[in-house]
Amino acid sequence: MEHTYHIHGMTCNGCRTHVEQTLSKVSGVTKASVDLDKAEATIVMDANIPIEIFQKALAADGGHYSIHIPGEHQHPKETNTKKTTQQGTGTFYCPMHCEGDKTYDEHGDCPVCGMDLVEEQNLNVSNSEQWTCPMHPEVIRDEPGSCPICEMDLVPMQPDLSAEEKSYKKLLKKFWLAFGFTLPIFIIAMSEMIPNNPLYDLMEQKWWNWVQFILSIPVVFYATWMFFQRAYRSIKTWNLNMFTLIGIGAGVAWLFSFFGMLFPDFFPEQFKTTSGAVHVYFEAASVILTLVLMGQVLEARAHSQTNTAVKELLKLAPNKAILVVNGQENEVSIDQITKGDVLRVKPGEKIPVDGAITEGQTKVDESMISGEPIPVSKTVADKVNSGTINGNQSFLMVAEKVGNETLLSQIVKMVNDASRSRAPIQNLADKVSGYFVPVVVLISIITFVVWAIWGPEPAYVFALVNAIAVLIIACPCALGLATPMSIMVGVGTGAKNGVLIKNAEALEVMNTVDTLIIDKTGTITEGKPTVENIGVTSDFSEDELLKYIVSLNSLSEHPLAAATLKYGKEQHIEALKVDKFNAVTGKGVEGVIDNQKVALGNEKMMAYAGANMQQEIVEKVISYQKEGKTVSYVSIGTVVVGFVVIRDKIKATSAKAIKALQDKGIAVIMLTGDNQETAAAVAKELHLADFKAGMLPEDKLNEVKKLQNQGHIVAMAGDGINDAPALAQSNVGIAMGTGTDVAIESAMITLVKGDLHGIVKARSLSEAVMKNIKQNLFFALIYNTVGIPIAAGVLFPFFGMLLSPMIAALAMSFSSVSVIANALRLKNVKIDS
Repeated sequence: MEHTYHIHGMTCNGCRTHVEQTLSKVSGVTKASVDLDKAEATIVMDANIPIEIFQKALAADGGHYSIHIPGEHQHPKETNTKKTTQQGTGTFYCPMHCEGDKTYDEHGDCPVCGMDLVEEQNLNVSNSEQWTCPMHPEVIRDEPGSCPICEMDLVPMQPDLSAEEKSYKKLLKKFWLAFGFTLPIFIIAMSEMIPNNPLYDLMEQKWWNWVQFILSIPVVFYATWMFFQRAYRSIKTWNLNMFTLIGIGAGVAWLFSFFGMLFPDFFPEQFKTTSGAVHVYFEAASVILTLVLMGQVLEARAHSQTNTAVKELLKLAPNKAILVVNGQENEVSIDQITKGDVLRVKPGEKIPVDGAITEGQTKVDESMISGEPIPVSKTVADKVNSGTINGNQSFLMVAEKVGNETLLSQIVKMVNDASRSRAPIQNLADKVSGYFVPVVVLISIITFVVWAIWGPEPAYVFALVNAIAVLIIACPCALGLATPMSIMVGVGTGAKNGVLIKNAEALEVMNTVDTLIIDKTGTITEGKPTVENIGVTSDFSEDELLKYIVSLNSLSEHPLAAATLKYGKEQHIEALKVDKFNAVTGKGVEGVIDNQKVALGNEKMMAYAGANMQQEIVEKVISYQKEGKTVSYVSIGTVVVGFVVIRDKIKATSAKAIKALQDKGIAVIMLTGDNQETAAAVAKELHLADFKAGMLPEDKLNEVKKLQNQGHIVAMAGDGINDAPALAQSNVGIAMGTGTDVAIESAMITLVKGDLHGIVKARSLSEAVMKNIKQNLFFALIYNTVGIPIAAGVLFPFFGMLLSPMIAALAMSFSSVSVIANALRLKNVKIDS
């Protein structure tokens, strides 16, 4: 019989092969084949085998793959479930992205590379402040007061340390312990270089070897034991990594020394000192492990700085709000706010949730989410966002989005998701890393053999020391960290400047874009259209025609519809009942009002409705269109009876941004659903040579495909539902944050402020990140390319130089730290020009 199962946790062909071999070894399995792309395993078996047998086989072989019947839920530990634990947010991931965007709900080691998992920073944990009694910590209250047991004043609870901080403190404690025991070992070993060593007056060398052995035990079996555990697991699962090399190198040095003390006669004279004791390397093993531990401490501290942007965003999240009920104001926890609540925001306070102003006006500092330092004026009906800071005036607002729905929460989520994504350029590092450890082990063996045969006396000592140095200096982690560290910091930098990256691929592709397609309304223009004029024939009054326009647009989501509704409200127009409403994408809307068929839209909509256009009306419309204004016709039955003129101002930044993009060698093309005259007027003002008017959604989509077929790398910027197909088809879709959810969902990059200057920022960020990644890859490759031959002793025949394994350990520890430090430079990169 044959069954198909879903496999979770595979990221490469190595994973596929490993899972296939493991499943094939299960008793009763005739054949097992695994498809990496589909993440499926097809198993042929003699008789039905319970899925639990396969689950146990995969778990026993490392535990980071899971198997389940398609359609069933996976084990919680193997999904991206976000849980709250005592160690922080409860979401952890590998900084090298060994298993893609897979996350864990507990802190620990990556089962593939062995590195410490990193904690994701998010808003899932309540920001509400709580109070407790200093004498009775079991007493916890949501507001200050007195303890019901001892009557002492309650004090604010101190937030628990994050898993990241706990891990750092634990590593630091172990480092100082290791350093305390390693220092005397090092002094004892180095004293051999002193003539007439005074220590030998106290004891013979062999007894000092025992002292070194005893002092090394806490270093090896406590402070750095985790390295050997990771090394063992890496060999067991054949996920060879940095800890494989460290475990083998330091382990060989320590075990050689231990057996040398116990059985000195077993070793040739080459390994012995003049006193007859075997050369021991307890100091080498201890120093190597301590230096590697120091590197882990530095790495943990550096890692905490890579997600600074997210931490700064989290600090923006308020924990209190002033709820207004029946005119009474009460301070409540942010968790108690629901949609529709009316809130008071006082001067200087953080805006608690997303919503709209219902009373008052103010200026809001939105720099923390848009990157723009100038406060934005807000009045009634204007939107405000959680975490932004109110100016010097008070206002009332209605809550529209709360909790994870707020813009701040969405930004944090997007940054976290993008930080865990993989850029295509990382495939190069993955291919090299796949062969790295076996090649290094082979070079180490060759080094030992060459020195043992052709090296000077004591040849075996030189062979052992150099072979260990080769293992220790090699650093696959520097190679693995090169790309994800730059992506993580770059994505955070983008978020601080109002450029939200959905995934790492967008950053890489954006760097190669040569053609940018932009929409007009809401992209080039402000997206805040206003009604300028209403034209009518002699048969209708302006108010009568406006009543039809408002009635139809009351059911429409188009930005132009909102403008007419606002105008109608100002004129105190009441909407009529509309039957058989129909929105025709890219053309307009239609419906039946008072038993009459009414249509509203562009020329194509009039043709769709079968309405005749009078020459007098057409001439008036063209005159408005030549001024860059948008005009919608109104027809009743088969006759065009008037039109509405809508003006949408061009954004102040549009012309400058287009010029900056063109200077970067990017061809800018405007595609708009508006008419030819309006499009030409806008293009002329912006010095755009290439534009097309009257474009329906499918026309924009086909234009993107056409350019791609010509070999262009196309970015598409838009904000409406009609832009979504082209955004999804383009190599990089860029959505305006002021646009629709559909457009934002279809895009790979979202601009919070929603203007073209954000595209300039995105391009500059992409260039900076890709440059940084290439620097990191160069450093890592050159480091290993140069370091390994030097450790093998290639300079000895020419300069008499050898590299101590301890120096190799120091160099290896700093290699990963240097890659992270280089990535951190992206925090200060300027992308706004």
